[in-house]
Amino acid sequence: MNNNHPNQCNNVMPLPLTRRDLLKTVSAGFGWLALQGLAGHASAAGASSLAVRAPHFTPRAKRVIFLCMQGGPSHLDTFDYKPALAAADGQSGDKGRLFASPFKFEQRGQSGLWISDAFRNVAAQADDICLLRGMTTDIPNHPQAFVQLHTGSTQFVRPSLGAWTLYGLGSENENLPGFVTISPPIQFGSQNYGSAFLPAVFQGTRIGAQTDSGSNSAINDIRNPDLPVELQRKQLDLVQAMNRDLLGSGSNPDIEGVIQSYELGFKMQSELPRVLDTKGESAATLKSYGIGEGVTDGFGKQCLMARRLSEAGVRFVEVGHGGWDHHNNLKSRLSAGAAETDRPIAGLLADLKQRGLLKDTLVIWGGEFGRTPGNGKPDGRGHNSKGYTMWMAGGGVRGGFSFGATDDHGGKAVEDVMHVHDLHATVLALLGLEHEKLTYKYAGRDFRLTDVYGKVAKPIFA
Repeated sequence: MNNNHPNQCNNVMPLPLTRRDLLKTVSAGFGWLALQGLAGHASAAGASSLAVRAPHFTPRAKRVIFLCMQGGPSHLDTFDYKPALAAADGQSGDKGRLFASPFKFEQRGQSGLWISDAFRNVAAQADDICLLRGMTTDIPNHPQAFVQLHTGSTQFVRPSLGAWTLYGLGSENENLPGFVTISPPIQFGSQNYGSAFLPAVFQGTRIGAQTDSGSNSAINDIRNPDLPVELQRKQLDLVQAMNRDLLGSGSNPDIEGVIQSYELGFKMQSELPRVLDTKGESAATLKSYGIGEGVTDGFGKQCLMARRLSEAGVRFVEVGHGGWDHHNNLKSRLSAGAAETDRPIAGLLADLKQRGLLKDTLVIWGGEFGRTPGNGKPDGRGHNSKGYTMWMAGGGVRGGFSFGATDDHGGKAVEDVMHVHDLHATVLALLGLEHEKLTYKYAGRDFRLTDVYGKVAKPIFA
């Protein structure tokens, strides 16, 4: 059975109904939501598998919001100021003719962090941001680097960072999934929010999708048009009674994960629309996210959705945004991406801070790699896995701080180098989890998110 195809529930359906009959019954009773992103292969983790669990040590953060910029945003034009690159504009470099940034950098906030005018609104939050300017990954190719950013591996199907987080800490709301991914890129598949060999209750629940024509945050099949809630509950009770009989017979311990996922899917029908309903938000809050105001509307809604989910107890929320692969027309295309995301991100940070949530919510921004100083073209940059920038805010990190550095032209990390494995170890540490102790036994060995690697970047801790 493929753990990353959650709609497959082979060999877990009780008699007298056939598998097809039971799936038809369940889908008629409370929709496919329980089967999309929830049900699947699951070990006998028990009904308490999503219960809150104590961390290994006192955490700085309780939850994560990951703003994932798919495509590899250019650090050289956003958060990594390189005056030497400007001075060398037009000269030959390792990756073709060097290309000075067309964006103006300024020192921002009391901390004086150098941030470009592509992100003017985020720059206003500079004193809450910790720049990670020495990032590296293994392969400068989108599919491998994107999967490694999410799972730590470029070669094998492994649980995602969100799944490991939920496995380690549990969920704070029994009526919502503990891990939600909003508008993920469909071309890279569910592996990036999957649970692999972890019980399937820890994998992400997808809301919307990111496609070539844009992204959306629609929730499919959340309502059943045929049956009222009372009849759905009775129908589900019948199905669950048969499931528990099968579980009690010892025929298949994996049925326990199906029982739990069906219950969660049923509860989500009422809870999830309520949490995502923004009618109660003030006009000022909506404006701060850029909602209802042109290009910022879509991503603004997704960022507000992330805040509401986090506030309701969802442990890990990822918000996706694509279109950051700028091999040409860099100034216009990067400006367009920043125009869509800059104000919503700044609004999210300010909103979390105003509500007292930023101090224990770890916000992460970044993509799968960065860009090269030269590209052989006058208006674009190639893929760069040897040095790039991500940033964090809140969640116990040092605000107004820069950690790590690339060389003078920004081509390679040379100081406080931070590999993706180190990033994962650091995120887990901020959540109170020791990455070497957070393990799961599978195929005869103990697996962990960081494999045999990972160093916690303690200097960034507040």
